[in-house]
Amino acid sequence: MGINSISYCKMDIKEYINKKQFVIDNYLKNYFSSPIKPGILYESMTYSLFAGGKRIRPILALSAYEVCGGNPEHILPQASAIELIHTYSLIHDDLPAMDNDDLRRGKPTNHKIFGEAVAILAGDALLTEAFKMMTECEIKKIKKSSLLKVIKELSSASGAHGMVGGQAQDIISEKSEPDKNTLEFIHTHKTAALIRASVRTGAILAGSKKSILNALTKYGECIGLAFQIIDDILNIEGSIEELGKSAGTDIEKGKMTYPALYGNEKAKQKSEELVSSGISALKIFSSEADPLREIALYLLKRRA
Repeated sequence: MGINSISYCKMDIKEYINKKQFVIDNYLKNYFSSPIKPGILYESMTYSLFAGGKRIRPILALSAYEVCGGNPEHILPQASAIELIHTYSLIHDDLPAMDNDDLRRGKPTNHKIFGEAVAILAGDALLTEAFKMMTECEIKKIKKSSLLKVIKELSSASGAHGMVGGQAQDIISEKSEPDKNTLEFIHTHKTAALIRASVRTGAILAGSKKSILNALTKYGECIGLAFQIIDDILNIEGSIEELGKSAGTDIEKGKMTYPALYGNEKAKQKSEELVSSGISALKIFSSEADPLREIALYLLKRRA
């Protein structure tokens, strides 16, 4: 089934994302309103956290929870914690020993401002603070058993079994001959794992039944993989103004990407097929899942 053959009620997805982003940013600003000592660590953590991210991962968690009948405000700590994990990964990914990037979201990368040592520690602090943030909840509204499942879900998606494993494979595969199985491992672990877990977080905290969790899991897997493929394409076709960072770096470093293996056009086709499959996975829902459907299309069309 193609993208154009899927029909549902249209909504203003940019307005929806902006509203959710505003709520998440307010929560994060209140949470970090009391400085952490030493001050340089606090400055480094908050520099990257408030550098202009779209908050897509926490928004997916909130939207999935809402689809399952919950009030998204009840899981703001858990959803917002995912942004801390994501931000930590970006700080470390930009380091000289990793991708050695100078810009992130149009601003100097963390280590360019605070030095490598503080940047590493800021990433470490954000990752561990995320799990502390997850415990900030009213147990009457979230079951302890569900919270434990989410902590397991996100730790697995973030660590050696997920994002870190994918990043490691990404680095050791540089300048290697593109290989289908290795490429799929990198993409499903490095990026898709945390996006999938973000969607599942909302469903798990809502105590959704198996059929609903399975549908949302499939959706998360599809858009997570599509997200990384689109990133690969933008790294070739995007400008520094659009991306907020240098373009063309994947080719320079010999990264294993979908365009490198299949070419740009086939990579675009694959991303469209994945988004279509992700939207199709939501067929068990009615209009309550329109935000998730629109987010999938929004990710497909993004230029940054």
